Amino acid sequence: MENFDLGTHKGRRETGGDELKMSVSPVFIKDGIKKAYVSFSDGYREAEGVIPDCIIKRNRGFNPEEVSQLKDYLKNECPELMKIADRINVMDAFMGRKKDTP
Repeated sequence: MENFDLGTHKGRRETGGDELKMSVSPVFIKDGIKKAYVSFSDGYREAEGVIPDCIIKRNRGFNPEEVSQLKDYLKNECPELMKIADRINVMDAFMGRKKDTP
């Protein structure tokens, strides 16, 4: 998983003073289509979406309007999120190694 702080990323969401964190999984193939999971958490609430479907599969604590905002974020950022997921090396992530960034 690649972790991001949405406080420094486009699409920042304010959540009661806490910043929303996002994690992106490595790419996986389902039915011949590349997909990835995107998780959101502020320490109290959690949601998990799937790209490129741009759906929220799991939600604990976000209200319907916030879920809609998360879906919109997935739609708007899907190409960039897929690039991030594509670059994640599963073994490096598993071993906790950080990849050098250009």
